[in-house]
Amino acid sequence: MKRYNLFYQIHKGLRALMYETALLIQQTDFANSDERRFVKKQTETLLALFEKHADTEDNQVFSAVKSWEPAVADAFEQEHVKDHALGVQLQVALDALETTGDAVLAGQELNIAFVAFMVFNLDHMAREEDVINQILWRYYSDAELHELTMRIVSAIVPEKLALYNKWMIRGLSNPEITTWLREIKEKAPHFVFDGLLKQIEEELPAARSFAIAGSLTDGLLVA
Repeated sequence: MKRYNLFYQIHKGLRALMYETALLIQQTDFANSDERRFVKKQTETLLALFEKHADTEDNQVFSAVKSWEPAVADAFEQEHVKDHALGVQLQVALDALETTGDAVLAGQELNIAFVAFMVFNLDHMAREEDVINQILWRYYSDAELHELTMRIVSAIVPEKLALYNKWMIRGLSNPEITTWLREIKEKAPHFVFDGLLKQIEEELPAARSFAIAGSLTDGLLVA
């Protein structure tokens, strides 16, 4: 039986954010001040979301693991220390875009720092989905893990939750988004469902949002 993967949706969103940011950095003309500011803003948003995600895992997910497998939890917490250090290096490279005399060279250094951050996090998230999930599935039911997810989501401030939702929308397939909406419809206030549906319409191409709305209509979720 397929088990509940509490990492799946958020990790898809974070990977989408990394992929789009990597492409943005590659395409940026760092001699252009407007483009420099734009890439700096998006990359700093990425750093903020990853930092919050790591903090949540340390305090919510790994604490659930530590009760049973403390050595594994400690090892992954130490990986977050390295992740934070890579994030600091990336922020230094971002700050250099406006302080260095050679913005093009600073852009090259930014790309190097970003690739290091991305490669580490892609590997880290993949191993969480393998190693940490196996422990969670051994000691917790799907209902308990879903309840943990709900506690995590409820603790995120609305502005940051909207950003996470934005990138999850961009990272998920149509069927995955439809399943997500059905769960929200069943368990959350109506305004939360309406807000997410509106955000989907804003973030996705019209053909995709229309297809998702059609799937919901077939399921009698939309009047």
